Amino acid sequence: MGSCLPADQRPVEVSGKGRGGRRREEEAPGRIAGIGTGNVACLFTRQGKKGTNQDAMVAWENFNGRSDTVFCGVFDGHGPHGHLVARKVRDTLPSKLCDLIYDDCGESPTSNSDGSILEETLFAYPDAEDKSPTFAGQKEHRQFFDSMKESFRKAFRVMDKELKLHRNIDSICSGTTAVTLIKQGQDLIVGNLGDSRAVLGTRDQNGRLVAHQLTVDLKPDHPREARRIKRCNGRVFAHHDEPDVARLWLPNCNSPGLAMARAFGDFCLKDFGLISVPEMTYRRIIEKDEFIVLATDGVWDVLSNQEVVEVVASCSGGSAAARAVVDLANQTWKFKYPTSKTDDCAVICLFLSKDVAAGGLSGLSVGSKGIGSSPGMPARLRNPQHSSKRVIPEDADDECESNISGDERSLEGFTRLNTLLALPKFGDTSPTMK
Repeated sequence: MGSCLPADQRPVEVSGKGRGGRRREEEAPGRIAGIGTGNVACLFTRQGKKGTNQDAMVAWENFNGRSDTVFCGVFDGHGPHGHLVARKVRDTLPSKLCDLIYDDCGESPTSNSDGSILEETLFAYPDAEDKSPTFAGQKEHRQFFDSMKESFRKAFRVMDKELKLHRNIDSICSGTTAVTLIKQGQDLIVGNLGDSRAVLGTRDQNGRLVAHQLTVDLKPDHPREARRIKRCNGRVFAHHDEPDVARLWLPNCNSPGLAMARAFGDFCLKDFGLISVPEMTYRRIIEKDEFIVLATDGVWDVLSNQEVVEVVASCSGGSAAARAVVDLANQTWKFKYPTSKTDDCAVICLFLSKDVAAGGLSGLSVGSKGIGSSPGMPARLRNPQHSSKRVIPEDADDECESNISGDERSLEGFTRLNTLLALPKFGDTSPTMK
């Protein structure tokens, strides 16, 4: 991640396609774009009851032509053409990142003497005036993080512009989330838009496997996000039928009601506070870290972080972990919301040790009593433990506002029926809902 390769060691481009071309990605070794299992990752998705599966996902081992590097991304589309947007981003964004990393040629930082880089120092805000992460004198880590952050932000910006100009995909009222990561060696960079989520399964000081959330759900009512939206004349409020679901609305009409504050596409809202700038986090992987789960909100709306970690830990083989999470999420939807339509679910499990990926995690101690080998019933029915982790990420806003560090918010997902409520009628002059 971030180190250059000689030209003769870079992935070979297919004739007739430039860098970032779709054929290069489709033929790249180690790339899985759908249900499948690789050396260190497994992927699974299942369509819900709302129509076309709008979730997309990709894992790309040997990313950047390096045997120690992997890219993973999960994308949750919404709107009439959300499935097309999600698939376009899945097929295009990784190669854009790859090209930018080659150009930037940043080197991975060395670790501390204890083998770790404290994640908290990346997200600490010393006072209200200084919003930059503090690295406590670790200049090489600051430079590496800044380099990778810029590459991610540029790739996301170029991707969003490409969607806007795309002739065959209407992204005016359609878009997608994106939770993406690059792991190179022991260095982990995560870029996030929207309310898909990345969760780490790691050991606490007692050796128990517990959940640690790596991203924040970027909902419109997050205090920092809401301030930006309101300054850009967007509106944030919940529909009366869903009082717990804050949504983003146009200034003068009650649409589209988007249930997130950052996304690719959705260009009808880009002048009113919606941005496509990823929120970036960095972590130095240590021995206690065992796997990472990326999933769309069809999972997080019904399962807690700890429950998902327990499901993965209960699997006898790593290749079955992603499907086990989706199976439990589907069962919990039916149990918790029997009158609601099940949402699409997509999951990637990235194992940080090849031994764990091959042999599974069964028999490992987990944070609660565990869910056993048959995760048929939600763990909350047997042990009502939930993850209470909170994260303050490094802020990443565009020209709509300068960097603002808002208050922390709960990381538990909350239920909603649809990501997008109503398509705007651009001639509509209906009065603003108070």
